[in-house]
Amino acid sequence: MTALELIQNLNLLDEHERIEAKRASEAGKSVLETICAFANEPGLGGGWIVLGVAREELALFPVYEVEGVVHPDKITTDIATQCRNMFNIPWRVDIATENVQGKNAVVVFAPEAQPQDKPVFFKSQGLPRGAFRRVGSTDQHCTEDDLAVFYQGRRQESFDAGIVADATFEDFSPDAIADYRKFRAEANPDAEELRWSDQELMQALGCIGRNQRGEWKPTIAGLILFGTPLALRRCFPMTRVDYIRVPGREWVPDPDRRFDTVELRDPLFRLIRRAQAAVLDDLPKHFGLKEGELQRQDKPVIPLRVIREALVNALMHRSYRSHSPVQIIRYANRLEIRNPGFSLKSPEHLGEPGSQPRNPKIAAVLHETRFAETKGSGIRVMREGMEQAGLTPPLFESDRAADQFVARYFFHHFLGHEDIAWLARFRDLHLSDEEAKALIVVREAGAIDNATYRDLNKVDALNASGALRRLRDAGLLAQKGRGSATYYVPTDRLNIEEQVLSSNLLALSSNPPALSSNPPALSGNSDDEARLQLLNELPGALAARLGALGQRHPPDEVRQVVLDLCRLRPWRAEELAILLRRNPETVRQNYLRPLMREKRLMMTNPDEPNDPQQAYRTVEDR
Repeated sequence: MTALELIQNLNLLDEHERIEAKRASEAGKSVLETICAFANEPGLGGGWIVLGVAREELALFPVYEVEGVVHPDKITTDIATQCRNMFNIPWRVDIATENVQGKNAVVVFAPEAQPQDKPVFFKSQGLPRGAFRRVGSTDQHCTEDDLAVFYQGRRQESFDAGIVADATFEDFSPDAIADYRKFRAEANPDAEELRWSDQELMQALGCIGRNQRGEWKPTIAGLILFGTPLALRRCFPMTRVDYIRVPGREWVPDPDRRFDTVELRDPLFRLIRRAQAAVLDDLPKHFGLKEGELQRQDKPVIPLRVIREALVNALMHRSYRSHSPVQIIRYANRLEIRNPGFSLKSPEHLGEPGSQPRNPKIAAVLHETRFAETKGSGIRVMREGMEQAGLTPPLFESDRAADQFVARYFFHHFLGHEDIAWLARFRDLHLSDEEAKALIVVREAGAIDNATYRDLNKVDALNASGALRRLRDAGLLAQKGRGSATYYVPTDRLNIEEQVLSSNLLALSSNPPALSSNPPALSGNSDDEARLQLLNELPGALAARLGALGQRHPPDEVRQVVLDLCRLRPWRAEELAILLRRNPETVRQNYLRPLMREKRLMMTNPDEPNDPQQAYRTVEDR
């Protein structure tokens, strides 16, 4: 793509895993890290870097503008040289200088490395920290789990194939091995391995391996799949499943509000069944009565197939390097499953065909016994199952920093009578069906991102971005994060509208309300009462100056008052608007942004300009 096409893509989406814009005036480390990430990311096909382009932070919409590169020939030479010398293998990139709007921009295309060449890494740092992956629109240091993905095609042993030195064959449970034979026979009665001895079977499944002295020893996969509870406790004391029941909708660390916890520790086939039974026993039920039958059939509100796939997904893909349990948390409105280990597949590609198993030995056994979906279709199965049941779509969150994957499954029936009544309050906004669905998800989940909107409404990234921005501009959503990490949360207006509806519904119902995760509105008072409360915080002289300001007061004098206010403490635009008796957008455009351009005012959270709690403080005189 040309520089102009790359800039147009960024202005449309403000989020792109294959395009990176940098203001760089030299071939610095940031440029090389992005090149390294593009080279390593599996299936991405490489990516583009456009240099001499900057994002206008104060713009309402993402705007990327060409600032130009002063010495393009030097930068192109430096990049080519460093790519040849700094990585473990000489890396060739395509570099071109283009003229855009009368200024020079440098475009770099970094191709994806061949599997046998991965990982590409900085020689000076070594592995794993010297290698990078492209996660959304960010460059992330690799972990040991990332390296395992790169080495899959090189016959390199995975972590779950590692030997457990102090374990013996006696640590295998005969009942667990019998379970495997039973499930394997159901999947394929003619499977050859059913005729083998237990030792031969364990060897074929990668559940035992030879140590340095040639002795057969259980592997990590072997004990996880077939170990006795005693062996699991001894070798993996924290590798268990905790089923936790929390009253209300949020985790509240209050000793007076105790929650129930059940700890489960068993070989994997039995562990899956026990965890499933714990969930099913506790989930809300609905019942149906088929024609001609006298006995009703109770069914869990979340389909059984979704529950099963969710549990298998958590236990199959969890990181067994991490000494922490899988948590199944049953809230009043949802089931939440947290497993150690971020998704090795980019969050933007969850649900697409293709799997990147963290534990290939364990995954193979679960696949051939039909416990797990094949070809990476588990996420899609869960989404389709929730949709067919008329439930809110599940939400998936992969957090590399916390090394955790979280899946949330809501009990809420999608677009029921209450939803329709709630959406009627926004009829003046003429919401599309797709936008209405997005608001329901935000109300239940507390947030939505581009990927969730796309999956919810079966649209592309461009349409999803446009719709979410319309909801933001309508004052219903607030934007947080940047690039592919952008997500949207409900604004005060959406929360206020929800609370009004909840109050009306409560008046018609004798059932007590569930605890809500939504924060209370700022104030139920009128603007005059809110202004009086804010004025009470001010020194008398400053409050008097505010009282003297009229609607047509000179902007420079108003800005000086704003500076004096923000010297006392950080203020949000909405608070300043109440004090100045002006519209919040007028305050932003006429006072805040000019003062920021003059570097007399700064944001308290400059990394997230659209943070709904964004506040402004005065830059101290030097």
